Amino acid sequence: MNKQDKLQLLKDSGAVVVVRRPPYDQAVRIADALVTGGVKALEITADTEKVFDLIASLKGRYGDKVLVGAGTVLDAETAEKAIAAGADFIFSPILDEETIKVTIRHDRISIPGVMTPTEIVQGYKYGADLLKIFPGSSLGVHYIKELSAPLGHIPVMPTGGVTLENVAQFIQAGAVAVGLGSSLLDKKAIEEQRYDEITKRAEQFIEAIHQARE
Repeated sequence: MNKQDKLQLLKDSGAVVVVRRPPYDQAVRIADALVTGGVKALEITADTEKVFDLIASLKGRYGDKVLVGAGTVLDAETAEKAIAAGADFIFSPILDEETIKVTIRHDRISIPGVMTPTEIVQGYKYGADLLKIFPGSSLGVHYIKELSAPLGHIPVMPTGGVTLENVAQFIQAGAVAVGLGSSLLDKKAIEEQRYDEITKRAEQFIEAIHQARE
């Protein structure tokens, strides 16, 4: 699958799930629970134990059926290591030109974090494929809707504060996808290894996203 096919898969699925510092011995079970629930894009944060080994393992496990990327990437060096491990995309909380350049050079999906209209346009000029609007909880649904008038040609995805209650509103406001974290991956469910609950929650999010597009 080429980069454009992967980008389309991400957009069609409508969600990137942020898996932040999972216990290493549970990481595959968590990922499997999400994939069973319909998730097609998994982000493993760079501060996770053995992150590059985990990215390589998950990529080998799912192949082209699921995108596996690195998150919380703050510099080009970390992006290089993640890509070498097989990452399909690089997810950042910040706008860093060198990180975007490295990602583009390796023909991977670039998703830097931005907040202002100026940063959104600048990131798009740098070549980013999607712009991560962060923090989504602070900016809110109305911010995404207001951006769509002057900047509707630039694909954005809010991350942070996206819940089952507001995910449809974000999609209807113009987001091409959303980033999901703690609202999907309940810490207690992970601690108690209740993976079926993670799967059910994932199904609910994916269904809400798809219904919002109808």
